[in-house]
Amino acid sequence: MDIDLQVRVAVFYWLSEQVNSQGDVLPRKLLEQGFEFQGQRIPLVAPQGIFKPQILDLPISITTAPKGPYDDYFGKDNFLIYRYRGTDPNHRDNVGLRKVFELKRPLVYFHGIEPGKYLATWPVYIIGDDKSSCTFKVAVDDAVPAFEYSEPSISRQIAEVSDARHAYLTATVKVRLYQRSFREKVLDAYKSQCSFCRLKHRELLDAAHIIPDNFPEGKPIIENGISLCKLHHSAYDSLILGITPDYIIHVRKDILEEEDGPILQHGLKGLHKTKIILPTTKNNWPSREALEWKYSKFIEGR
Repeated sequence: MDIDLQVRVAVFYWLSEQVNSQGDVLPRKLLEQGFEFQGQRIPLVAPQGIFKPQILDLPISITTAPKGPYDDYFGKDNFLIYRYRGTDPNHRDNVGLRKVFELKRPLVYFHGIEPGKYLATWPVYIIGDDKSSCTFKVAVDDAVPAFEYSEPSISRQIAEVSDARHAYLTATVKVRLYQRSFREKVLDAYKSQCSFCRLKHRELLDAAHIIPDNFPEGKPIIENGISLCKLHHSAYDSLILGITPDYIIHVRKDILEEEDGPILQHGLKGLHKTKIILPTTKNNWPSREALEWKYSKFIEGR
């Protein structure tokens, strides 16, 4: 295996380790620092979106920065449309990415959820180059064990990369981007604490939709979200707990009458008729209309 593929495999391994320990939204500082490979530091991002570490001749990653200058987007066919750097097709970064395309080498795609936080997706492949619109077309493929990466296997892997399966895989990344963006914004609005019990361990918190996201009104916006620990998220979705439009928690009647251990007593029953913790910024408070919609379901179910 040549040095280029060795580095790409090492990058995929390292990213897998970081995601397993930290979740798939990674801090930019970590990606800028990268890791050591054969005595050399391998960073994964830099100010430019198309990035090549010194050890390689070709780019290793492409990045969409939050609030950046380029309007990268997902097309109607569900593939990512990634903008050239600048408008010159022959800029060295664009030439490098075009060479990656020709050689069918895998890349990492970093999407900025918000400043300093990036969702990592790999492997991705360049499957199209449109000089007239100054864009590359990008597809996501299944992650495979690193030992399977070789030049022949990569050629086989993307031989039919524009088929429906790859369009579906890339579309799932789009959904994941929306979900992670929603989570980060909601948790930040609530200062990384459960609005019911004040638990402050971010890894144990979820951004709970008030109106579920499978309804047209269930938009991934802060006003349709509440920061909840996993216990209270499940209880809220299951209509064991309800929240009035005045931000008061109610516990279902049969739960109030039940006798059990301390989790039931303090974790659920003790919340009855208490007020949720609200974000500091009033514009981020839960929508009263959304709460009323969800509370009506709670009333019907109890």
